Amino acid sequence: MAHPTTTARPPARTAPPPPAPGRRRRPRPTGWMFAGPAAVLFAVFFAYPLGASLLQSFTAEDAGTTRWAGLGQYRRMLDDPAFLESLFNTGLILVVQVPVMIGLALVIAVLLNQSWLRFRGTWRALYFLPAVTTLVAYAVVFQVLLKTDGGLVNQILGAAGLGPVDWLNSPTWARISLIASLTWRWTGYNAVILLAGLQAIGKEQYEAAAIDGATTLTTYARVILPQLRPVILFCTITSTIGTLQLFDENYVLTRGGPDDATLTPVVYLYKVGFQQLDFGYAAAIAWVVVAIIAAISALQYLVFGRERRR
Repeated sequence: MAHPTTTARPPARTAPPPPAPGRRRRPRPTGWMFAGPAAVLFAVFFAYPLGASLLQSFTAEDAGTTRWAGLGQYRRMLDDPAFLESLFNTGLILVVQVPVMIGLALVIAVLLNQSWLRFRGTWRALYFLPAVTTLVAYAVVFQVLLKTDGGLVNQILGAAGLGPVDWLNSPTWARISLIASLTWRWTGYNAVILLAGLQAIGKEQYEAAAIDGATTLTTYARVILPQLRPVILFCTITSTIGTLQLFDENYVLTRGGPDDATLTPVVYLYKVGFQQLDFGYAAAIAWVVVAIIAAISALQYLVFGRERRR
């Protein structure tokens, strides 16, 4: 009688023993091979320029020689009317433009989320289209549209029996023009983000609110908006950062004028650093802008987070 053949099973693999207490596992060379180039690029093109600019903000140029100035460049900003004017202009744009833009984006997102809307994909693409145009290109287009003589907007006003408006040469109208161009550029971008947040909310919540007798306005105010708050927070913070870093639009439209009406800290930084060649003061302005961005973003996060926990 033949005995059945048995196949030998390979020995089970055992996990390597854990390192002894107090001893650290050495990183493998293959890990450094992959992380090394990225670390070098980060150090050369990010960490070193960042540290060098911070160090440069404490220096000043005197007759071609660099000297240590301490906090002198930062104290200089307190007595610089142009820098204070740039902060005022940025604050004005931030207070007016960002809430208007987020509100319009929310309304558009709600409309694009309606089931009765036909060609929703086409409408979403059209609203998002301004966000993919280059900053300089769309600023040039607005510059042509808003020309005092021969601009399309003034031609339309003339056809309606209204006089021309000096859009880019009047301080008030220049600010309005800048706010309008920013709103046109970024409303669709924020609307698409808010639309994604709306689509993450289940339909059963709308149905439950309708069963309880809530109107459409009450449903959005009491049910939808509280759940959409993190997305609104994201749009608000990113829009705030973009406003504080504003450069392309106002530089192309008005070069920061007229009478510094559209001057922003980044445009002023450019003029100080690359036109006046005062790099120490320009570096100090850059770090103040970074500090303002961090402070306002943290404040917005704390306020929205506190409301969310209630």
